[in-house]
Amino acid sequence: MKALKLIFMGTPEFALPSLDLLYKSEHSLNGLVTQPDKPGGRGRKVCFSPAKEWALKHQVEVAQPENLQDRDFLIWLEAKNPDLIVTVAYGKILPPQILRLPALGCINLHASYLPAYRGAAPIHRAVINGEKQSGVSVIELISQLDAGDIIMQEKEDISPYDTAGMLHDRLALKGAALLLKAIDALAEGMASPRPQDPEQATYAPSLRPEEERLDWRLSPVELYNRIRGFNPWPGAYTVFAGKRLKVWEAARPAEEEAVPLDQPPGTILSVSEGSLSVATGKGPLALLYLQPEGKKRMDAGSFCCGYRIEPGQRLDGD
Repeated sequence: MKALKLIFMGTPEFALPSLDLLYKSEHSLNGLVTQPDKPGGRGRKVCFSPAKEWALKHQVEVAQPENLQDRDFLIWLEAKNPDLIVTVAYGKILPPQILRLPALGCINLHASYLPAYRGAAPIHRAVINGEKQSGVSVIELISQLDAGDIIMQEKEDISPYDTAGMLHDRLALKGAALLLKAIDALAEGMASPRPQDPEQATYAPSLRPEEERLDWRLSPVELYNRIRGFNPWPGAYTVFAGKRLKVWEAARPAEEEAVPLDQPPGTILSVSEGSLSVATGKGPLALLYLQPEGKKRMDAGSFCCGYRIEPGQRLDGD
């Protein structure tokens, strides 16, 4: 098998298993392209991306262009003379001059079983929507979003207890192994890409801040899926006593079944040692772990004791 010269483009933690595996492979990782450093945290200090942190630790050269069509960056990239450019959660569509540059083109690892869930948030959206299956796909990159021919893909079951974080970690590992397998196939001239069916395409847009707030008019199943789909980031929340109350975990409700209640959605129905039952649009939902604003995460029993929660109070007030 021919060892390929690779340029890797990626930014978040999802890219790290792929970086590790390619770094240890027979192929040559000749540079990392990642998003520019951004301020973050309470002090707004400049933070490196997880991919940049990895590259510095492994002494891999890093480029961080603000604009992918920047002349100096394109000169740097051309000088690397890559056989293949690999992207994993980089966050930008590559311009034509980069797509044309490598002899074997550019490929991308996407965290869904394409053509389902094209876009920026396939993991979160799959969990939020209550999907029972997801996957990973390695595709050829073209100018359209996640629409290139499929080189390889594998499915991954989603448990009803999975959070977005749990699914993220499994797909990152499964995707890394599939990516290396696809690169090896390209190196051997054995890859057989096949087109996606655009009629089957669905989309996973970025999460919007307003989606983080729980709408108690939804059903218990919809709210349960939303809570686990926003865990661990950015976190679903409601409002109690004028402050945000993060909701990290709820008990899995029974399958969709309308249960008439005489209390408006968001009303606390009952308090027990281990949970807090709240009225929704179609029945009760038991909350298990909560985090008041400025406090640590705690179980529902501790929250109820500490804040003297009683039935009849509301969780959706401003």
